[in-house]
Amino acid sequence: MNGSTSFQDSILGMQSNLLSFALKLTLNKEEAEDLVQDTTLKALNNEDKYVANANFKGWMLTIMRNIFINNYRKNTRENTVIDSSEDCYHLNLSQDSGIGTPETSYAMQEIYTILAGFAPDFRKPFSMHVAGYKYEEISDKLNMPLGTVKSRIFFTRKRLREILKDYR
Repeated sequence: MNGSTSFQDSILGMQSNLLSFALKLTLNKEEAEDLVQDTTLKALNNEDKYVANANFKGWMLTIMRNIFINNYRKNTRENTVIDSSEDCYHLNLSQDSGIGTPETSYAMQEIYTILAGFAPDFRKPFSMHVAGYKYEEISDKLNMPLGTVKSRIFFTRKRLREILKDYR
């Protein structure tokens, strides 16, 4: 690409592709338009990081996907209720998780009861993971090796599936 004008023209030429991809990600026109705007701004601010003759469309769509994922993680954390009481290990569900029906409340209570029976070394990493923490963050907070965190979450999830297999 020749200079900043050509770069900006390329970005303008990508707007319909970006909107199409954003609609697939968000399933909402207004959110998609916001995502296109954020992606365009980020691309313009990072023009110096684009390598000439690279796949421009791929570069732009990667920026959009990364923004979408980061926003999703941020929203998940903001909408998470964390129960730090000693004896109650909740799955830290978001406020709009759908709990409210008697059937759902009963099922969730059963899951809480099952999780309460797990050893704290398995229960705590799993609860944090469900709350949206990354593996590295769990490892740091619990002062536990990363591999141990991953395996404990895996085995807790596997054990829950085995116990709850009849719910499907």
